[in-house]
Amino acid sequence: MLWLYRFLFLPVLLVSSPAYLRRMRRRGGYGGHFPHRFGAHSGLPAKRAGVRRIWLQAVSVGEMLAIAPMLEGLTADGKVEIYLTTTTSTGFKLAQERYKKFTVGIGYFPLDWWLFSRRAWQRIAPDLVILTEGERWPEHIHQAAARGVPVLSINARVSDRSYRRLMLYPPAARITLDGITRLLPCSTQDEERFVALGFPRERLQTTGNIKLDVDIPLLSAGGKSGLRRELGLPAGLVLMGSSTWPGEEAALLDALRSLRSSGTASALLIVPRHAERRPEIETLLAGSGLRYHFRTSGAAPGEVDVAVADTTGEMRALLQLADLVFVGKSLPPHTEGQTPVEAAALEKPILLGPGMGNFRVIAHDLLERHAAIEVADAAALAATATALLPAAARRAEIAAAAGQWHRENKGAVERTLAVIREELGKLGRV
Repeated sequence: MLWLYRFLFLPVLLVSSPAYLRRMRRRGGYGGHFPHRFGAHSGLPAKRAGVRRIWLQAVSVGEMLAIAPMLEGLTADGKVEIYLTTTTSTGFKLAQERYKKFTVGIGYFPLDWWLFSRRAWQRIAPDLVILTEGERWPEHIHQAAARGVPVLSINARVSDRSYRRLMLYPPAARITLDGITRLLPCSTQDEERFVALGFPRERLQTTGNIKLDVDIPLLSAGGKSGLRRELGLPAGLVLMGSSTWPGEEAALLDALRSLRSSGTASALLIVPRHAERRPEIETLLAGSGLRYHFRTSGAAPGEVDVAVADTTGEMRALLQLADLVFVGKSLPPHTEGQTPVEAAALEKPILLGPGMGNFRVIAHDLLERHAAIEVADAAALAATATALLPAAARRAEIAAAAGQWHRENKGAVERTLAVIREELGKLGRV
């Protein structure tokens, strides 16, 4: 199966390259380290005696934020060094800004073809590999197995769509799972799915979701008011769209119009999942008749109806301005959802669409605890926001339930670190 994967990889890469390169160009930030994609990782120091090197792969911004306490915990005693890779330019930028002191290098994950992967492995030479969430690349895992290097899959999950596909074609499941030493699912439901896909139960340990261990610095009153001014948000309540995808900005504009028609003084804060969608969103706003401002244009010259935070790494601060949060990628036709964890940690009332496949367990828990409300479609979003935003007492109840749920579900980072340290201990002395 691995040879078939290798044989098909290049033709598929060639077919997909035009769209892949266009997306990279729109997002920007890839040019300076483009050779990393082909395994040309450079500038790593020589390995030190008595120090183990971990290659940690975290795909994008969400995973990068989640691993912060793990990086700190692993490097505290000086016996571990970390080479950190990511897949997206936004993840790379965040890592460069925050994690240089915890790492011996930061790079892009190589394309998973055998020559590129082997080249990267020869240069990085890790003693242990850690993959986060859905990152299970067959060639990468094979290179580890060929060198006798253990692989840990942490915060592991399998999406609804991937699970259906892997169950239909078991060889694909085997090629992504067979070389993994320990697999740490983020939920018991994911654990059962991995067992159904053929992963040995004795090498599974559900440690919980490390994203729930988020610790968010709170803005001062002055910090909040300053951020509101920069965004151009007027006095009144704020409806926020968190990590929105196509179609959801229009639904939120309808919700804002409905709120204002009902007499609720309110504004809309949109945080798109992909900042490169700015032209598309600006076209929508230009035809809306509403005043708007994009954060990347600098401080707003005055008050606006709609503020668009087309930036990276500010979500935690922006959420603190919200009175009601809609979690994106969850309205039809979207099915996978974005994380509601940070909104819950900040005790914000949350609205979710029905499409929360990547966070199905979290969404179910929040709904069961009355810590979030599900809206079926754009019309339901407008109706629910119109009823809920002016209802301060009801919002407070939902927010308190969200905060309580978050506090009760922390601890995954320490459980995960315990397993990593156990595996490092098995490696023996350097």
